[in-house]
Amino acid sequence: MAFNNDKAIYLQIADRLSDEILVGTYKAFDRIPSVREYAAKLGVNANTAVKAYDQLAQEGVIYNKRGLGYFVAEDAQRHIKQKRRQIFLKTVLPEMVRQMKLLDLTWEDIKQATSSITSHS
Repeated sequence: MAFNNDKAIYLQIADRLSDEILVGTYKAFDRIPSVREYAAKLGVNANTAVKAYDQLAQEGVIYNKRGLGYFVAEDAQRHIKQKRRQIFLKTVLPEMVRQMKLLDLTWEDIKQATSSITSHS
C-alpha cells in the first residue's frame, strides 16, 4: 500500500479497512485478518496496525473477541458512512464550493461531470 504524508499511517490503514467494509469485502460479523496478517499484507509494522485496529474499535466499527480476533460490528457501515459524511460536509464540500466559485462552475456543471465519471466506472 502506498501511503501519503498528509495523514498518519495508522489512520490511512483504518481508512483502507473501512473502505473494505464499505465495499463488502468484510461484512457484519465477519472476522477480519489478524493485526499481524494485515500488517504483513500492507508491509507495515504490527504496532502501526494495532493503532489502526484500536482506532476502529474505539469508533465501534470492529470489536475484539478475546482469543478469536477482530470482527466487523453489526452497524459498521453506518458508523463509517456517518463519520465520513461529517468529514465531507465540514472539509471537502466547503473547499469544493470555494473552487467552484473561483472557476465559475455551476452545480449543473458538477452534475454533468459526475454523470460522465460514473458512467465510465
